[in-house]
Formats: sequence, C-alpha cells, structure tokens
Amino acid sequence: MAEVQVGESESLDVALKRFNKRVQADGILTDARRHEYYEKPSERRKKKEAARRRKLRKLLRRKGGTELRP
Repeated sequence: MAEVQVGESESLDVALKRFNKRVQADGILTDARRHEYYEKPSERRKKKEAARRRKLRKLLRRKGGTELRP
C-alpha cells in the first residue's frame, strides 16, 4: 500500500499529488482494474495478441515500410 508522510509546513494538496504519483508508479490502480472482473485465459490471449498487432502496426507506420508483414 502506498504511504505518504505529510510534513508540518506541507499543504494537503501537495501531499495528495505525491500520493497520486506514488500510486501511479506502484501500478496499484492498473492492477485493481485488471482484477475488477475475471478474464478467461482465452480472452487474455486474444487481448495480448491484439496488443501485439497494434504495436507492430504502429512500428510499421513509423518505419514507413511493409517488410514485416505477419
């Protein structure tokens, strides 16, 4: 769990910003969203493959070539 110590002269807004940064860095919200509902292994594989294809398409757009066609 993320913890932030609030200093005496530190405002609550600054401490809240630091807390939010810590939560983001630790990946707590990402993990919570991933575990929000059960995802079947087949669905997980499909999502992973779709992400791989998107990444490949993005790479090809940046390169401007078609040499890496799947």
